[in-house]
Amino acid sequence: MRLYWLAVVALCAAAIAPPPAFAQRAARPAATPRVEFGGTGAVPARRGIVVSVSSFASDIGAATLARGGNAVDAAVATAFALAVTHPSAGNIGGGGFMVVRMASGEATTFDFREKAPLSATPTMFQTADGAIAYALTDSGWLSPGVPGTVHGMESAHARLGKLPWRSLVLPAAQLAAQGFPLSRALAADLNEQLLTTFAPFPSSMAAYGRRDGRAWRAGDRLRLPDLARTLRAIADSGARAFYTGWIADSLVQQMRDHGGAITARDLAEYRAVERAPLRGTYLGNDIIAMGPPSSGGVVLIETLNQLEALSAERFARGTPEFLHLRIEAARRAYLDRARYIGDPDFATVPLERLLSTQYADSLARSIDPARASRSVSLASDLDIATEPMETTHFSVVDAEGNAVSQTYTLEGGYGSGIVVRGTGFLLNNEMGDFNKKAGYTSTRGDIGTAPNLIAPGKRMLSSMTPVILARDDQLLLVTGSPGGRTIPNTVIDVVLGVTAFRQPVRAAVDAPRIHHQWLPDVTQFEVGAISTAAQFSLAEMGHLLRQRPAQSQGDAHSIWYDARTKTAYGAHDRRSPDGKASAAAVRRRAPASGKR
Repeated sequence: MRLYWLAVVALCAAAIAPPPAFAQRAARPAATPRVEFGGTGAVPARRGIVVSVSSFASDIGAATLARGGNAVDAAVATAFALAVTHPSAGNIGGGGFMVVRMASGEATTFDFREKAPLSATPTMFQTADGAIAYALTDSGWLSPGVPGTVHGMESAHARLGKLPWRSLVLPAAQLAAQGFPLSRALAADLNEQLLTTFAPFPSSMAAYGRRDGRAWRAGDRLRLPDLARTLRAIADSGARAFYTGWIADSLVQQMRDHGGAITARDLAEYRAVERAPLRGTYLGNDIIAMGPPSSGGVVLIETLNQLEALSAERFARGTPEFLHLRIEAARRAYLDRARYIGDPDFATVPLERLLSTQYADSLARSIDPARASRSVSLASDLDIATEPMETTHFSVVDAEGNAVSQTYTLEGGYGSGIVVRGTGFLLNNEMGDFNKKAGYTSTRGDIGTAPNLIAPGKRMLSSMTPVILARDDQLLLVTGSPGGRTIPNTVIDVVLGVTAFRQPVRAAVDAPRIHHQWLPDVTQFEVGAISTAAQFSLAEMGHLLRQRPAQSQGDAHSIWYDARTKTAYGAHDRRSPDGKASAAAVRRRAPASGKR
């Protein structure tokens, strides 16, 4: 039997030799445009659709579309609603990224990633002997970066929104005040947090604990009156209420009282940034992605460029031939993530080279068709030591075909665990996303390269990968995912499903996923992603594999758009039990008043 499998591996190796003429990449025929519907279980919509992790938030976003709002309006309303109904990642105390493509073809992105406080130092998370103090980055008053979500939502709305700002924020405020019934999953999660993450913080226990001290049960109503008050202030006065008003005063005072780093100046000077999107192509499809300080767009485009150079789409998805190339391409893209990517306002990121097809061709040539690379050996320029995820994404398409892909986060589940007393909102723990020790890169996944070292006012590196695909100047796909460093790989798998393997969006979202992030040098895969036979073949090639539970990697709430019929098909990821694709109802006339 062993000889049989070795023979199979040898045949596989011969079959997957890289195409000899990389220069002919542009001449290869592009994939046939897909015309099938979204697949069984996808929700069709002609008047717009919102797909998120929370049914309440999706419904609020869809109602915004029904009132005449566009995709940006619906994204803003959905984001504020998620701060109420999905407290582990939905937020006003965190940050993230929004990618927008208008029906006209205009595309832009909004970077509202958190920033390091101005008092931050490169060694603030090291002990006296130089060790990394992980406990300080995971929780507590030093772990938060300066929040960006509120300013980001206001910036996007001011630039591209239609409806009055107040009308977009008030539904979330009303939901927080009136409360909402807990699902079984959220009730169980809150009970766990009350025993762990929230336990050191009385304000968090007060905000999310039952008044009678008993455990939450499915169907119980969670009311958040302090958060409702904060959201009403933001609805009435915009971002300035959060960054300079009583909300800011409360945050700053509690930072002083507990040895935190965020000051009034940090808040007053925070600004979201509108940035040009990253552009790429894959099999004739146009990619619109987020650039640095998100690494997701670079990893996505660089990986797909390599796969196109290798003609990887000629292999079936679950074959060892395809999986070997898929893993090796991601390994190289994630290495470049570690080497080069950081806040572009602080570091020079060689985007033109990283995204070029010529560079992808050179990486593709370095892939041995029969053997796995060793991650450490690919990085001889780095000094590598040896030693023994919570975000949320939603997608929006409106009746005109305008689209928003937004991913935002508190970093860890429930962020720092701190509810700012009197305001009701949770603070992020994003400072842990910086490289915490210069020059220290370990096989466990710590990175010490210069572009992402801590500096005052700097935005920390992110893996968030909100992305929009178009074809022939028409919208095709809106997708993204949570999951820390797994995010780019989750999005790559969805994009490959829709493009290379021509799956309906429902099937592409449901398909099991894989993940390799350069270091640790191991390929993780959901149950069903790699067959037993393929596991044997990959192991013979030298791949280290680790199976993870079924449906445990990310939740890619996605929309596929049929430009011919102007129908959007929404597929919420079943990995999230409370998710929903909400189609807009009959459209009503928009209010005559201005945005404010």
